[in-house]
Amino acid sequence: MTVPTALPPYAEGLHRLGAVTSTYLQPDGGFGLSNAGVVARGDDTLLVDTFFDLAHTRRLLDAIGRPVRRCVNTHDNGDHCWGNQLLAQEGAELIGHRHCAEDMTKISPAVLGALLRMPPDTVLGRYFAGAGDRFDFDGIEVTPPTTVFDDELTLDVEGVAVHLVHVGPAHTRSDVIAHVPADGVVFCGDILFRLCTPLGWEGDTDTWIAALELIATLDAGTLVPGHGPVCTPAAALEMRDYFEYVRAEARSAYERGVTLADAAASIDPGPYAAWAESERVVSIVARNYREFGAGDGVDPVTMLTWMAQRWEADSHPRDGAD
Repeated sequence: MTVPTALPPYAEGLHRLGAVTSTYLQPDGGFGLSNAGVVARGDDTLLVDTFFDLAHTRRLLDAIGRPVRRCVNTHDNGDHCWGNQLLAQEGAELIGHRHCAEDMTKISPAVLGALLRMPPDTVLGRYFAGAGDRFDFDGIEVTPPTTVFDDELTLDVEGVAVHLVHVGPAHTRSDVIAHVPADGVVFCGDILFRLCTPLGWEGDTDTWIAALELIATLDAGTLVPGHGPVCTPAAALEMRDYFEYVRAEARSAYERGVTLADAAASIDPGPYAAWAESERVVSIVARNYREFGAGDGVDPVTMLTWMAQRWEADSHPRDGAD
């Protein structure tokens, strides 16, 4: 395994990871503040993910400072792909899993922008206070990948292999990781959240755990999470342990006849309570209950409302990651 001599500081901007890899970090990893990856050699540059809006993506592209020929989207959530149109305008090839291309248009920037600007006298308005001002969703044209694959795809960046592997459905059904063996780096997308609570929209727990265990076995000592600081493979196993802990707590509540709403409001994150946005445990508990056979799941607005209620009850600050 390639072991990094030092991990980059968790500071805004572009950071070198190895001979051909870099990452652009967006602390504090809060709602919509994701990380991106770069693989560059010679005249070829591959980008892994764009950002939530055009302004943030322009800062990313300006920091790279060279033409981007191709971009891989790790999944279809807007904070990893809503800057795609800037690359398409420059003729870059957009690459992603087939489900990424299918699902990217499920929610529009306008709809999300309205949700983030709910009245301040509502629980969602209080929960998202300030988040709607951080991003500008005007003028975004959602631009899905046009080069799609199903299981795996290997790209060549002037002799450097970048292995794309579909590991969903986990966070979403379109999850892809990008492994660069030459530098011992994996760009994990939202399969990995570091020091912040994961948010589960689709997929199942076992698939997500399997993806984390796969990442930990790759010849890579440096992991770039979708949100949070750069880390080592131990972080993937720690997140696996989080899922197993919450599932055990949810199983106990389910077998005692506790309703999903009550379980979501009360299950303690235990040793992971210090992770940012701990209220997101609600989404993991809801997933567990669905897997136990308790219905088809919870719609996104209800999920966000339960999270907001738990955040308010727990008096947690808004300093986590999405």
